[in-house]
Amino acid sequence: MNQKFNSAKEWLIVKFLGGAALLTLLITLGILYILIDEAYDFFKDISIIDFLTDTKWQPSDPNNPRYGIIVILSGTILTTLIAMAVAIPAGLIIAVYLREYAHEKLRRVLKPLLELLAAVPTVVYGYFALTVLTPFLKNIYEDIPVFNALSAGIVMGIMIIPIISSLSEDALNAVPKALREASYGLGATRFQTAFRVILPAASSGVMVSIILGIARAIGETMIVAMAAGTRPTLTMNPIESVMTITTYMAETASGDIVFGSTRYKSIFAAGITLFVFTFALNTLSFYIRRKYQDKYE
Repeated sequence: MNQKFNSAKEWLIVKFLGGAALLTLLITLGILYILIDEAYDFFKDISIIDFLTDTKWQPSDPNNPRYGIIVILSGTILTTLIAMAVAIPAGLIIAVYLREYAHEKLRRVLKPLLELLAAVPTVVYGYFALTVLTPFLKNIYEDIPVFNALSAGIVMGIMIIPIISSLSEDALNAVPKALREASYGLGATRFQTAFRVILPAASSGVMVSIILGIARAIGETMIVAMAAGTRPTLTMNPIESVMTITTYMAETASGDIVFGSTRYKSIFAAGITLFVFTFALNTLSFYIRRKYQDKYE
C-alpha cells in the first residue's frame, strides 16, 4: 500500500521508525540463532532426554558430569512463586487504593514514588536481602541458612510490586466512570465497587501485569545470585539454598571454563530454556489482552 507524505521530514521520520523496529527484530533473531546454534552443539554431547529428566545438576564433576535442568529450574520456579505471593496481593491492593481511594494530588505523588522502586539496581536489592532480610528471618527461625530461597523471593516480590501496581492501576483507570456511577447508583459501597465491579472489569489488564511480573521474576539474576545461593538442589522448600537458571549462567560465564566445552555450551542450553519460558509468558499475556479485554463504547 502506497503512503503519501506531506514532507521529506515526515518521510524520514517514518523510515527511521521502521528501521528501528526492523533492527529490534533482527537483534532478537540474532540472539535466538546463537542460542539455538550453541544449544544444538550441547545436545550432541548430552541427550535432551537426560537434560529434561535427570535429577542431578553436576556440570563440574570431572568423572560424571550431569545436566538435569529440572534441578535449577525448580529453584527458578520456587523463588518466582515466593516473589509473586508477595507482589500480586501487594500490587493489586496498591493499584486499587491509588485508583479508587487516593486523592488525585496524593496519587500524583505516590505513583511516581512507587515507580522509583523499579529504578533501584537489582544488586542493591540483593545486598538488602543478604544483609537485612536474611538476619531478620534468622531471628525468627535460627536454622535458616544465610543463602535461602525465601529471602531472595521476598525481595524479588518487592522489586516486582511497581510493575504490577502501575500496570494494574492503568487498567483500572481505563474502566469507564459510568460503570462506577452505575454501581454506586445500585447502592454498592466503594469497597464493593472496587473489588466486585472495577477489578473484574479490568481483569485482562491485571492479568497481563501479573504475567509480565512473573516473566520479570524468572529472568532476575543479581538478587537470586546474592541471596538464594549457588547450590543446585531439587527442592521446593523455601528455607533451603537453591540455584536458579540465571544464577548458573552468570556464575559459569564469569568463571574459568574452556571455550567450546560442554559446560560452556550448557550456558546456552539453560539460556534457551529460559527464553522458552519468557517467550511463552509474553505470548500468553498478548493472547489474554487480545481475547479477553472488555471494550466499552
